[in-house]
Amino acid sequence: MGKKIAFIGLGHMGGPMAANLVKAGHLVSGFDLAPEALEQARTQGIQVAESSAAAAAGADVVITMLPAGRHVLAAYQGQNGLLAAAKPGSLFLECSTIAVEDARAAHALAAAAGHRSLDAPVSGGVGGAVNGTLTFMAGGSAEDFADAEPVLAAMGGRIVHCGGPGVGQAAKVCNNMILGISMIAVSEAFVLGEKLGLSNEALFDVASAASGQCWALTTNCPVPGPVPASPANRDYQPGFAGALMAKDLGLAVQALESTGVQARLGSLAEEIYRNFAQGEGAGRDFSGIITEIRAASGVEAPAVEALA
Repeated sequence: MGKKIAFIGLGHMGGPMAANLVKAGHLVSGFDLAPEALEQARTQGIQVAESSAAAAAGADVVITMLPAGRHVLAAYQGQNGLLAAAKPGSLFLECSTIAVEDARAAHALAAAAGHRSLDAPVSGGVGGAVNGTLTFMAGGSAEDFADAEPVLAAMGGRIVHCGGPGVGQAAKVCNNMILGISMIAVSEAFVLGEKLGLSNEALFDVASAASGQCWALTTNCPVPGPVPASPANRDYQPGFAGALMAKDLGLAVQALESTGVQARLGSLAEEIYRNFAQGEGAGRDFSGIITEIRAASGVEAPAVEALA
């Protein structure tokens, strides 16, 4: 039997995630501040509520998918907040990507209000949200994870219990630091290859089957041609936007500073993507960083026909 689920934040990620919950037989009531998101939600069988509190009233599970930690904490608190509106013992699933300390604060607020909670950020981008193949990294108690797992399974292909409160966000920030660094490395290698007279196809054929193999190369390749599904073949339409990578790397640097970990590449990757996101890169796929590397290196992009 399906659960009654409130879904707060029906944007590019939240909208498809909520739609997959409906497909799985759950009764989903949603809310978003953007009217266009609400209209799209209606077409997906989501019951649109007049407010986030109205969506949460009577729900078994409350899911939030919001831009930043401050939005999550603001949505949780107050007389008209989610914690006050939900029935006692509701399970809160915080699926946004936020700072570890904000995730732990959300856990504490939920517990103080008599609710259960997990931080459960996602990886997989808009495509994963649409196809229901997201990876969830969950932090919280084993009991709460067991209750949440069937709900998360309707939206994802892999659900991992990483540990206690906030540890799901820790896994996400570490994963995306790896991703940001590796995309810069792959992009720099392609530009170097171009400068040395090596075709992108030849470099891909070698590196994708050798020790340079990684997700940034084989799935989200930053040059058009070798991986037809990569955003590079669509003029870097995201995917995973540069602004989001800059945000996530900012969270990584925040975590590095709070722990005293010396991570020179992580800090440099944050600086590179922060600069990228200050211009057109904000709305382009994060693999578009290669265009910045080419421009700084005086290298023109090879014709796509030459890559076929």
